[in-house]
Amino acid sequence: MPRGHDSLVNGVARAVSGSVHALALGGGYSVGPSEGRVVYFGRNRPEVHICIGEDDRQVSRRHGELRHWQGRWWLRNTGRRPIRLPRAQWLFAEEEAIPLAEGYTPLLVPGSREREHLLEVFVSGTDGAKPASRHTEKTDMPRRYALTGEERLVLVALGQRYLRHDPGAQPLTWQQAADLLAELDKATGWTAKKVEHRVKTVREALSRDGVPGLTREEVGEPVGNALNDNLLRELLRSTTLVPKDLALLD
Repeated sequence: MPRGHDSLVNGVARAVSGSVHALALGGGYSVGPSEGRVVYFGRNRPEVHICIGEDDRQVSRRHGELRHWQGRWWLRNTGRRPIRLPRAQWLFAEEEAIPLAEGYTPLLVPGSREREHLLEVFVSGTDGAKPASRHTEKTDMPRRYALTGEERLVLVALGQRYLRHDPGAQPLTWQQAADLLAELDKATGWTAKKVEHRVKTVREALSRDGVPGLTREEVGEPVGNALNDNLLRELLRSTTLVPKDLALLD
């Protein structure tokens, strides 16, 4: 795959079933499946198959690898900085490799001065073709998560900055959310602990449902606002929470 190849977001021409294709600014690489085969990516062009961030020393010389094992391609981080996947998932160097699904997966490696280096990966499907066009088919509805009325109110209070599209939005603190809820609903006796408990219940339910980035083990220490930030972004992404929910705070 030569330098200047188009993005992989629209797939690739017909290829061997299970082959992997990877593309970065510095060029790309394609290879068929074979047990134990490894594709390396990183900053040191002579030692990797795909060069990424070659002018940025925040990117490791060999930052990660794609390995074919048991019929699938697996992503492993071997660098100093985490790799960001879709849905706010992060893969750290100490963690186990994760399998890549068929189709398109964008990977981002954080660099210096707020830069992010993109590595596009495309795994060919079982028939070796890119996904068929579905121009006229009915649009799938987003998968919304079930919330009680009270849970929705708490989460809207906690995440109101996201719903208002504030730049660099962060969740309210437990106490800030409790104070706001106490003004709206004096009978419930809202406290910071009560707010935390309601949010934790929702977070654990979504985590059991397969949503990544909602446990301390996944995000690592220090946790900060990461768990609630990931939760709120997932609720907005799925349209479980929408801006009109702000009316609950009136």
